Amino acid sequence: MTERLAATPAGITTAARILREGGLVAFGTETVYGLGGDATQPAAVARIFEAKNRPRFNPLISHFASADAAFTQVQACPLAQKLAAAFWPGPLTLVLPRAPGSTVSDLAADGLSSLAVRVPHGEAVLALLRAVGRPVAAPSANRSGRISPSDASHVLEELTGRIDAVLDTGPCAVGLESTVLDLTDPDRPCLLRPGGVPVEALETLCGPIARPETEADAAPLSPGRMLSHYAPSLPVRLNATSVGPREGLLAFGPAPLPGAAVTWNLSPTGSLEEAAARLFSGLRFLDSQQPTFDLTGLAVQPIPPQGLGLAIQDRLNRAAAPRPAEPDLP
Repeated sequence: MTERLAATPAGITTAARILREGGLVAFGTETVYGLGGDATQPAAVARIFEAKNRPRFNPLISHFASADAAFTQVQACPLAQKLAAAFWPGPLTLVLPRAPGSTVSDLAADGLSSLAVRVPHGEAVLALLRAVGRPVAAPSANRSGRISPSDASHVLEELTGRIDAVLDTGPCAVGLESTVLDLTDPDRPCLLRPGGVPVEALETLCGPIARPETEADAAPLSPGRMLSHYAPSLPVRLNATSVGPREGLLAFGPAPLPGAAVTWNLSPTGSLEEAAARLFSGLRFLDSQQPTFDLTGLAVQPIPPQGLGLAIQDRLNRAAAPRPAEPDLP
């Protein structure tokens, strides 16, 4: 049975004990809920993959209570230190060469010579990480390829009975995953995944940031790069200019398209920050309305391609991507 823990000193102490003993605890950050396991224990990391049905070639982000703690596990260049000072705690993940004495398991890093690290924002999650005192690997707390959770109830919908506990820290403020920046070559910073920190903000400190030429170029280094990802069960149609009577509408702005069976507006005022925070909840809500309205698919109004809009588009492109074939069951 999965225990729901309050974000109190007692709840945090219990969650830290479970993690140190090799259990799994989901917890809220400013981005989404993460499914945490002790990154130094390969068995705990394996449990994360098992609970999520996650592809094993996708490395995990290790979470820390401070930049100093994170930089004991990686070789931090001056640019990494500058970015950490500006954006940590916050929704930025840095991919850096692993330190020779790194204690993060090879399974968490997928055997790579690099490691993805970040310091999340939030009093409760930082208190939890301090209490654990070890790197905590934490992908999003959902089954692999499904909609990422921005509330404790979302975690329980998918992972009850598969994990030990959820530390309920309330709704996530940002609502989509961290930006992932590859600094393994500090002279050529490379964006592996857009996210909660806009690229424009990073470029004020980094200068121009490169992009991988293909998905395959990014996939080995970065979490969240599977093509069909964040997918509801219904097919998703992007950049819709009209909507059918059996479609659910993911709207944006003050003028939702008429004619949808059911509508979720990411932001009636056109705020990209509000849209990001409501994205996964909206996809989850519309997907849940399929039996009520006999929906055949979801239509998505255009999202502006700047700032957080780039990250929102990235998630929606993955939600709309062709789905991999289901494996045959034994």
